[in-house]
Amino acid sequence: MSQRFTVSKSDSDRRGADMQGEVNQLFEGDEPTTSRCGADKEEDAADAEVVVMEGDNNPKESSPFINSSDAAAEKSQQYDGKNMALFEEEMDTSPMVSSLLSSLANYSNLPQGSKEHEEAENNEAESSRKKPIKAPQLGTLMGVYLPCIQNIFGVILFLRMTWLVGIGGVVGTFVIVFMCCTTTMLTAISMSAIATNGVVPAGGSYYMISRSLGPEFGGAVGICFYLGTTFAGAMYILGAIELLLIYIAPKAAIFPLEGLEGAEAEAALLNNMRVYGTILLTSMATVVFVGVKYVNKLALVFLACVILSILAVYAGVIKTGVDPPDFPVCLLGNRTLVWKKFDVCAKTIETANGTVTTQLWRMFCDSSFLNATCDKYFEANNVSQVQGIPGVTSGILTENLFGNYYEKGDLVARKDMESIEGVDDPLTNSNRYVLADITSFFTLLVGIYFPSVTGIMAGSNRSGDLRDAQKSIPIGTIAAITTTSAVYMSSVVLFGACIEGVVLRDKFGEGVNGNLVIGTLAWPSPWVIVIGSFFSTCGAGLQSLTGAPRLLQAIAKDSIVPALRIFGHGKANGEPTWSLLLTACICESGILIASLDAVAPILSMFFLMCYMFVNLACALQTLLRTPNWRPRFKFYHWALSFLGMSLCLTLMFICSWYYAIVAMVIASSIYKYIEFAGAEKEWGDGIRGLSLSAARYALMRLEEGPPHTKNWRPQLLVLVSMDGEQNVEQPRLLSLTNQMKAGKGLTIVGTALEGTYLDNIEHAQRAEQALRKLMETEKVKGFCQATVSSNMRDATSHLLQASGLGGLKHNAVLVSWPRNWKQADEHQTWRNFIELVRETTAAHLALLVPKNIAAFPSNGERFTEGHIDVWWIVHDGGMLMLLPFLLRQHKVWRKCKMRIFTVAQMDDNSIQMKKDLTTFLYHLRIDAMVEVVEMHDSDISAYTYEKTLVMEQRSQILKQINLTKTEREREIQSITDSSRGSIRRKNPAAVTTQLSVTEDQPGGSKEEKPEEESASSPVSPPDQVQLIHDNTTPASPATPATPLTPGAEAVQSPGEQVQMTWTEKCDGEPAKPPGAATPEGIKDIFNMKPEWENLNQSNVRRMHTALRLNEVIVKKSSEAKLVLLNMPGPPKNRTGDENYMEFLEVLTEGLNRVLLVRGGGREVITIYS
Repeated sequence: MSQRFTVSKSDSDRRGADMQGEVNQLFEGDEPTTSRCGADKEEDAADAEVVVMEGDNNPKESSPFINSSDAAAEKSQQYDGKNMALFEEEMDTSPMVSSLLSSLANYSNLPQGSKEHEEAENNEAESSRKKPIKAPQLGTLMGVYLPCIQNIFGVILFLRMTWLVGIGGVVGTFVIVFMCCTTTMLTAISMSAIATNGVVPAGGSYYMISRSLGPEFGGAVGICFYLGTTFAGAMYILGAIELLLIYIAPKAAIFPLEGLEGAEAEAALLNNMRVYGTILLTSMATVVFVGVKYVNKLALVFLACVILSILAVYAGVIKTGVDPPDFPVCLLGNRTLVWKKFDVCAKTIETANGTVTTQLWRMFCDSSFLNATCDKYFEANNVSQVQGIPGVTSGILTENLFGNYYEKGDLVARKDMESIEGVDDPLTNSNRYVLADITSFFTLLVGIYFPSVTGIMAGSNRSGDLRDAQKSIPIGTIAAITTTSAVYMSSVVLFGACIEGVVLRDKFGEGVNGNLVIGTLAWPSPWVIVIGSFFSTCGAGLQSLTGAPRLLQAIAKDSIVPALRIFGHGKANGEPTWSLLLTACICESGILIASLDAVAPILSMFFLMCYMFVNLACALQTLLRTPNWRPRFKFYHWALSFLGMSLCLTLMFICSWYYAIVAMVIASSIYKYIEFAGAEKEWGDGIRGLSLSAARYALMRLEEGPPHTKNWRPQLLVLVSMDGEQNVEQPRLLSLTNQMKAGKGLTIVGTALEGTYLDNIEHAQRAEQALRKLMETEKVKGFCQATVSSNMRDATSHLLQASGLGGLKHNAVLVSWPRNWKQADEHQTWRNFIELVRETTAAHLALLVPKNIAAFPSNGERFTEGHIDVWWIVHDGGMLMLLPFLLRQHKVWRKCKMRIFTVAQMDDNSIQMKKDLTTFLYHLRIDAMVEVVEMHDSDISAYTYEKTLVMEQRSQILKQINLTKTEREREIQSITDSSRGSIRRKNPAAVTTQLSVTEDQPGGSKEEKPEEESASSPVSPPDQVQLIHDNTTPASPATPATPLTPGAEAVQSPGEQVQMTWTEKCDGEPAKPPGAATPEGIKDIFNMKPEWENLNQSNVRRMHTALRLNEVIVKKSSEAKLVLLNMPGPPKNRTGDENYMEFLEVLTEGLNRVLLVRGGGREVITIYS
């Protein structure tokens, strides 16, 4: 809204206060700005034009959310201007853009942004928003690059990198490093695209995946990422303990290793790791619990340790080219000796007193004398000394190019040296040699190395602290990965070029006086690396114990995993106490494994799975072209994301196929758990977009043609009615639907409401909610729809025509039998029902009509025995065969046997019919008993005539329901007298005059009919299926009555007025009136026979067929649990509708559960495979 005030200098004094009051009233929330604007304008110009815009009433951070709590304030304002009057009625739901722009532009993602970004889901954000929050100031270097460097460089570089080069060779290790670094680079590109596609609050990778792939994927991958981070903490702690017990303070071991060999020594080392690891974990968890701020302050110290250690290694490499350090390695033959307890690498030494044995001699011989008994291998081979660090210019690289893989317990030996040993000589004094502690192979090396490239998410995890996250995250992360990849790749080459192969393969540096192998290369001292790596691993462990609980807390607060809700709580300051406790317990399980080499592949699995889904999220969003997918980072492509995803999946199975399967099972279990038990969340995720694309593709494929008969299944439109309290009147219809569908195919549950749509929107929504609730109760999977129209007939017709989408449309309609159709006030119900039958036939839809639906079983009932009887009278495409088969798939009907009855006429060979039907069922693979019922021609009984007479008399009464009150009273009196056989015979002209009002009159009586009745004028429907046995007299549609003059009406015979029933006689001759009883009203059979002869013979035959069939069905199937039979078609002439209902009633009389079936005009079952 804007208003313009022209203010002149002369009258500013007089009107300044009034104008300022108006301006302030309009601006309300922006008073300082307004007053400054007004003052400046008055001072600077003689005639100032002040443009007053409606300000934002609430400059709080919640303003970007349109449906905010301040909408009421905006709604109450008056919009006096003319320019925006077109929109003023919608201002409460659609505020002016001008009132939102400032808030949208200033909306920043703050550290606790997860709460504020999901304001609708986390109401506790109210208090936190009120606190003044310091704007984040971290740039790319401090906010992303250095944290990523610290997280990527870790324990593997210092403790295992040289061993990896020695075992895998320079070429093999370079391939591993290149593959892993490529994977993380591709993941970083995908992550950068996601992170720059809008604001990423705290939660990092979990937030990105869950908002991109949905809560199920997000929860599953988030928990995997949490487990990976937790096990990473265990790995760092084990690395720190390994440095402590082997290199820093070996004497601190609780379980001493002295004098132990083989398995005993290994067990002692693992027990030491477990004890010290548990102690270190407890102390770290305590530090995290007491205060995270101390951890964050120490982070820079730990980072400095990492950088100094790496620089010391490079300095050492440069120094080896000029002055290699002195780290000798002692070899016996070609075997590397553990340099411990001896000082000289020789068997004997020459002194002034002669030849003297050394400490090494005494290690392999039983005495120090030259004639002592010694180890055979010791006697046969010479002792030699080689330089452990020959230097970068020594050419040792060629020897280290290819791998040397060992079995557990193998000797670490130098291949190019001679070794004299007997083939059958046992290995003695094994503890004197350097041995392989584990069996090594290429895939194991991949699993051990991969954790050293994780940590690329550190920048995105801190997105809330960044000054410009969308710029810093891509640049910082990719720069960090480039740096670390260059360091790793150069390290592989430099280690291979500087260090002797046996030293590289010596995992714990036993051949170089127990020094850390990478430490021997460092300058100025090995202790720089040892101390630096110890502190860096401790710092990384603290970071893991700090980050993992917060990640679990973020997952718990999203409420997508109900079992984790307790971990969303913490201390008053928000610290995740319970999450920290769980994290420490899981971390302890990793420490109890006690082997760094065994823990590394575990966390590799979880990180790889997380990275795989980051790539998947980016690829999906790119391919689906989601409108909201607009990353600022432009250097991404779906092919790169798919390549990254493929690499992650490949690396998972390369590392360890059984760990990969376990990780996938864990993720799948969490996914299914969230899907079934988790809270429903709508985050606009990519999986929803994928579902939409897949659905569109499938629908377009379905449009290509009708389904093959083999693929046909009932796609049901279930029509139900609602009572005044929005309850479904026939809930068992949905039970039957479930039993027929078993969750397969399409189900649409629809209800029709009368009225106008605008007045009944809420009514329709409540009806849909009630339908959805009942569908959940009855376990019906499908859709619900409520349609509003001016009358029920049209609403049902709209449902029939408009339900479904494209090729996914219903092919069958399920509607219950109108129970109270005989009641006078229910006349429109049965008329609607018959029109529905006609419409389904015209639309080539199958129709299923359960009668006595209340007697049908619920889903919880079980039939332990009984029969489902099929009365196959006319072929309608095989629906009668298919439906019992589908029902018997459900546990309610599973124990029931199927029986098929068919009817043989006098000319039919019933024996051959039975054989043919049995063969047909055999080819259909349907197990059923077959019976052929013979129905011979018989005389029409008196009961049949009586039923027909009552029916036709009742039809006349039903016709008069919608006449005016005077005409109705007069007509009912006339029909009643006629039924007694008196007035009609004495004065037919009077009856004719009275009955003439049943036809369409040009006068006022026609105008008084309701809309439904006047709209149902006779039309020419398509050819209907003839009634079952009426093949002797084909029906011909009666011509609709035309408006007549009073004179013409008097000339017509009574029959022409009355006998507009189902059909007329085949020769077109009008039937005679039904009134022929004697004036005395005698009821015996002989005196009434003239009246029977006047009946419409077509109706008599149909009644006869209905009675005969009903008699046979009741006789054979009265005990059946369900009876299915063909449903006759409705009359072509609408004037006989009420007779049609009577025939169906007679046909099914005396049966408990009946399902009337009409086919859709196509074959639905086939004998072919």
